[in-house]
Amino acid sequence: QVQLVESGGGLVQPGGSLRLSCAASGTLFSIYVMGWYRQAPGKQRELVATITNGGTTNYADSVKGRFTISRDNAKKTVYLQMNSLKPEDTALYYCNKESSSRWTWGQGTQVTVSS
Repeated sequence: QVQLVESGGGLVQPGGSLRLSCAASGTLFSIYVMGWYRQAPGKQRELVATITNGGTTNYADSVKGRFTISRDNAKKTVYLQMNSLKPEDTALYYCNKESSSRWTWGQGTQVTVSS
């Protein structure tokens, strides 16, 4: 069974930065397109960024130019570098494979952007 463990969230002021990590276990990680998702209170979960096994990335318009997704297949880990954070980035952040059949969601990591 695949286990996903997200970390790196926290409280940051507007304009600040955070780096999220997501470690996967129990899977052949390198073959999958991986994504970061987020869910704000009262809103649906949304896709923020994806990265293919070859390193091709794609971003939601709301984070383009501010967030960078990357991966280390040897460590079975995907990262999300978040710069120039805004209050509207406040959410619970998750990772998962970008597929119609996703793995069980991890616990997520909370990002709060507030002064």
